[in-house]
Amino acid sequence: MIGKERILEILQGVLASSEADQTEAVFIGSQRSLTRFANNSVHQNVAERDTDVIFKVALGKRIGVASTNSLNKGELTDALREAVRIARHQVENPHFSSLPSPGEYKKVETFFEGTADFTPEERAEGVRRIFKRVEDKGLKVAGAFSTGSGEIAVLNNLGLAAYQPVSAATLRMVVSSDDSSGYADYLCRDIKELSVDDLAEVAIRKCLDSRGPRNLKPGRYDVILEPPAIGELLEWMSMIGFGARSYQEETSFLSGRLGEKIMSEKMTIYDDGNDPLGIAMPFDFEGVPKQRVYFLNKGVAQDVVYDSETANREGKVSTGHALPPSSRSGPMPLNVFVEQGNEDEEEMMASMERGILVTRFHYVNGLLNTREALFTGMTRDGTFFVEDGKVKYPIGNLRFTESMLRAFSNVEMVSKGRKAINAWWEEVGAAVVPTILIKDFNFSGKTE
Repeated sequence: MIGKERILEILQGVLASSEADQTEAVFIGSQRSLTRFANNSVHQNVAERDTDVIFKVALGKRIGVASTNSLNKGELTDALREAVRIARHQVENPHFSSLPSPGEYKKVETFFEGTADFTPEERAEGVRRIFKRVEDKGLKVAGAFSTGSGEIAVLNNLGLAAYQPVSAATLRMVVSSDDSSGYADYLCRDIKELSVDDLAEVAIRKCLDSRGPRNLKPGRYDVILEPPAIGELLEWMSMIGFGARSYQEETSFLSGRLGEKIMSEKMTIYDDGNDPLGIAMPFDFEGVPKQRVYFLNKGVAQDVVYDSETANREGKVSTGHALPPSSRSGPMPLNVFVEQGNEDEEEMMASMERGILVTRFHYVNGLLNTREALFTGMTRDGTFFVEDGKVKYPIGNLRFTESMLRAFSNVEMVSKGRKAINAWWEEVGAAVVPTILIKDFNFSGKTE
């Protein structure tokens, strides 16, 4: 860890030399260690440190962006000059007005020394215990156990200076037999929350219960989707529909529908970077404090998230959801929550007369029809047929093709418990989701 004072001192010195009208620097530093394993054996231990400094400059309304992975003053200055050179050759951006001014963001605990200092030997000991449990059952396991930390700083020549240290730990595993598999994962900032043994037991149980899968005819079934499956769907919905750019381009499923009821009243979905139940991060990559934003409130479409540029297009203010300056994706929610319900998983299972229990999805494609949130994908690592409130037998994996607007309009039950699910943005966000029971979900085919 370099530390707040040193990072700000270095970058403020470079910003002072800028020839641009306005200048921003974003510092993203990380150190991550990873233990990969397969066939009940560790096959890779890696550790990396990386630093990325991204400069964004404005010459009037002409914008330039350049980056370096060095903290050497000369190379930082060269990257800043390159950003200025690029800006001189750009056309004006009519939606740029100014970089953000300083604001106050909430103090959220996002860094835990135990996670940052977790050693390869400690990861190996956790993995060894997984191997022992799996081998006792005559099974095999593959997965990855990662721990790390980082620092994020955003500053500009308007006086904004934001800094946040972060840590994160992730464990994923797939336990397999000759004809079955079971999945489990966990994501947290504090390694003390992670129980390796409990997680291994979940994956082992899924694998054993999945032995001898039967074929099930594709069609519409009631379905219980566990958190990993819901998290995968929410990740795609965030990308295609919850950001202002897709909303303004009218490709989002929320475009033209704000104020309308488009899902079940049991569905409330929002983004909150200040909630410690998730992988919190109190400001965005422009240094703007994050606001809680509701996308759906009891099924009614409410709003989308903004960065400075997309907010200017509509005469609004940023909600604190800018991605790094090098990104071309526009604003995106990174801390998505689905509000919990009133039932537990046992009640949901008991209520199902005939349906399917899904552990998780993979190979999901959410670009089929973004206006209708039409997705396709496949089940994996634990798919079961349920009858009269009990799991009857495992089934072969199925492909689904379904509109999420339709699916989430057919929600019958939402669990009390929620879980943080890893996403693309591991150290600065996650999807915190419950288990959900949906009526009449469309499985369009089988997988081999």
